[in-house]
Parts: sequence; structure tokens; C-alpha cells
Amino acid sequence: MFYGPHRWHLNKCEGALLDDYSPTPDDILITHFMQVSLEDIEIVKQHILSCHETNLFPLKDFEILPYDFIHFVSNSQKEWHGVDHPSVVIPPVIDRFEWVSPRKNRAGIFGSVDAHKQTHVSILRALESGYEEVYIIGSQTDPKYFEQLITPLLGETVKYFSHMNDRKNMYNKVDAVFHSSERETFNLIKAECNLNGIPYYGLSSADSDGEMLEKKEILEKWKQNLKL
Repeated sequence: MFYGPHRWHLNKCEGALLDDYSPTPDDILITHFMQVSLEDIEIVKQHILSCHETNLFPLKDFEILPYDFIHFVSNSQKEWHGVDHPSVVIPPVIDRFEWVSPRKNRAGIFGSVDAHKQTHVSILRALESGYEEVYIIGSQTDPKYFEQLITPLLGETVKYFSHMNDRKNMYNKVDAVFHSSERETFNLIKAECNLNGIPYYGLSSADSDGEMLEKKEILEKWKQNLKL
């Protein structure tokens, strides 16, 4: 079961709202980007903290002893946190899909729009590279940053679209992707571009040592660590 604080997942998988979850002794609980009460952790059979962040969720600021182990997505992310606790590194799933360039001389910038992602830097890099259109597709996670640095650049050439769940459709809207993040735990954008033959122009700051594995390999790693 997948439990979350929002409703977007309810028609996509077997799940419910977070408030509906009640721990049982048979549960293997995997939590992400949230703290769970110590009472709940003590009830379940196994509890894994799946961490996909660095500065947004610094593990040194939280109580991690009750967790059976921590899941990281790359070795560089694990080293950044630097906590002494049982852990495993398992990368995320990278989907294969058929990418067809729209041949519009259009660049894409994907992901959250904020100072950490340096979306404005990607816009300027794409324009300086000669792209006639720039599509920004992602969630606004810093309204002040968006208003000050993104809004002045919007117009006929630079256009903003909200988050899209269909990644194939998203990539098929652009001829190349620009990425200027200050840091990535696992550079999913670069991995998706490389796997599907999409031109990618990223800064070295966004690189990580994240390993790409096939879905079967990822599944086997999870089964091994969950003792299934």
C-alpha cells in the first residue's frame, strides 16, 4: 500500500491517505521525506528510511537509531549525510521510452523551479546556445525565486508549464534538455536523457556517481535487503 498526504496517487496504485495508515506488527514500513513517531516504529516488523535528499532532509538533524537501515540513491549522497548507521545504496528506476524530437529548436528545463535547481541559469544557457524556444516544466517550489528571476524571462520565447506525470510526453516536447542544479543526489534527468538518446546539457555541479541498474536488478536488491 502507498500512503501519502495528497490525493494524486489514489487513482494510480493501491493506496490511501496518510491519515488512514495504522501500523501493524506484520508491516514492512518504508517512509520517505517524513518523520514517524517512535511508537509507530516499535510496532512494525521492519522500518526503512528511504532518503532521496541532501540539505532538504539532513539526517544528522533527525533521530535515526530506530530505523533498521537507511536507503540512499547514490554513494555521493550517502557520503554527504555522513551518518553512522546501517544503509544500502539502491538507485531509482529509469524508464525507457521512445523519444521523437519535435524539431522545433526547443529546449526543455525539467524539475522543481527554485534557487537550488538554478532554473534561470538553464534558461539563459539555452538561449545563449541558440534555442528559439524554452519550455520549463515543473512545480514552483520557491514562489519568491519564481517571481524575481523566472517571471521576467517569460514570454513568447520562454514558457512555463506545471508538473507533468507523463515523462515520455514531457520529453517529446523538446529537442534538448538543460540542467544547472547546484547538486543532485541522483541525476535522474541526465540518466533519462542518456538512456533514451536525448541531448543533455548539464553543469558538472549536477553530476552524481549514481549507478544505473535494470529494473530486475533493483528489485532483487530490495528483496535481498527486505529479506523477502
